[in-house]
Amino acid sequence: MSYTALYRKFRPNTFEEVKGQDHIVTTLKNQIHADRIGHAYLFCGTRGTGKTSIAKIFARAVNCEHPVNGSPCNECPSCKAAFSGVSMNIIEIDAASNNGVDNIREIRDEVQYSPTEGRFKVYIIDEVHMLSIGAFNALLKTLEEPPAYVIFILATTEAYKIPITILSRCQRYDFRRISMDTIASHLGSLMQKEGIEVEGRALRYIAKAADGALRDALSLLDQCLAFYMDQALTYDKVLEVLGVVDTEVFSKLLRRVLAQDTLGVIRELDDLVMSGKDLTQFIVDFTWYLRNLLLMQSTDQAEDILDISTESKKALLEEATMVEPAVLMRYIRIFSELSGQMKFSVQKRVMVEIALVKLTKPEMEQDNEALLNRISNLEQIVAQGIAAQPSVQEMPSNQLDIPKEKKEESYQPAQSKDIAKLMEKIPEIIRQAGYPMKSYLKQCNFQEGGLERLILVTIDEMAYGYLSEERNRIHLEEIFSKSVEKQISVDIKLIEEAEKNKSVFLEAQKKIHMEIGEED
Repeated sequence: MSYTALYRKFRPNTFEEVKGQDHIVTTLKNQIHADRIGHAYLFCGTRGTGKTSIAKIFARAVNCEHPVNGSPCNECPSCKAAFSGVSMNIIEIDAASNNGVDNIREIRDEVQYSPTEGRFKVYIIDEVHMLSIGAFNALLKTLEEPPAYVIFILATTEAYKIPITILSRCQRYDFRRISMDTIASHLGSLMQKEGIEVEGRALRYIAKAADGALRDALSLLDQCLAFYMDQALTYDKVLEVLGVVDTEVFSKLLRRVLAQDTLGVIRELDDLVMSGKDLTQFIVDFTWYLRNLLLMQSTDQAEDILDISTESKKALLEEATMVEPAVLMRYIRIFSELSGQMKFSVQKRVMVEIALVKLTKPEMEQDNEALLNRISNLEQIVAQGIAAQPSVQEMPSNQLDIPKEKKEESYQPAQSKDIAKLMEKIPEIIRQAGYPMKSYLKQCNFQEGGLERLILVTIDEMAYGYLSEERNRIHLEEIFSKSVEKQISVDIKLIEEAEKNKSVFLEAQKKIHMEIGEED
């Protein structure tokens, strides 16, 4: 006999076996018990929460010869026929592949015939939101006034796509996401029946990864059990199969971020990638980890709502004192935005690396959250008694940065040949420049302006604003003058009619970039 997946093997057969939907189960059982059965039902909610399972149980229950407290007995001929798939009273339709007008017209013609046995003909239309507008219109009249022996059960994950004229004719039942505790407990009882040893922590992680969908949890559990056949399933094994990261790695990564250790952060990510971890899942889990930290800072009762081990709580409490709430909110924002971008990206690793660099380098962003992050970093530096920036002697010799004082050096005025010589050295000067000066110089086209003058032309307003600042412009004059040992004056120009001049400008700029080299 072929293997049956866990979610099919343990599909609930009675209302009592349904987990996490007590508000719906109780209502339907009461309707059956009081014989107050409606003619149209709409089951809506996220995937894997029991919509189709409850629809099948309800369809058997209304035709059951000996119902037990509103649930089907599963022993009478009607129930057995439904289980074997030969019942003429229960018709299941997949609207995703049968969404045309002709398919609904067939239903409209069939409902005219009463059931040969049993009380009701039950039509279960799954993914009903996939029906076309014409199909909805064809269904509308039948749904409004069906024969007394017909019941429609419409199931969907996207109720907002259903026309209001259909919604108003149905009893609507919203299926909730199933709690983590309920899923973990149910998985544990199923594993006891199967005689399989599974660590409780592993089940809780699977329940968390399922995100409220019991079917997803069973599928994940099935995947883990298949990998470790005939072995006890532990938490570490689950992490390995699902390609997720342990919280200890998140703790180490966060501490490197707070230390602004960009190289260390990139190396941590490289280790994760080389070990086969899924980057999309990493983003989700790391965002969740940051959320737990934020909750730990925001309330004294965070332990009651955080589903983590005692050891993890201790680490969170320690890290919660190391970072400001505003900084955490910035981290969460960056990773939340990244999560939405990942599904469309072909360079997932590069996207994650950029996000991590943003965390370690808040000066790369100019918004208020980044500013608060930079202030927080400075406060920590001052508190530790570390100088806010290296001294002049400690700065690299090739770092083109803004000096505190202008150097007093005198040169003879430059001639045309000196300007021409300087133009040849421009790519090398840019190559040795530091950020942000390098990035702004790359946005410029360099032109001779006659004796002693070099003109920097740009279409980038930010580059123009930065280079036009007096101290930046003077510093450039010092660099250029020193390179040819002649006095050079610098003028910064902004091309206002950018589109008119853009082709000529970009051609000149492209030449400079080619000379700088691809490595920069």
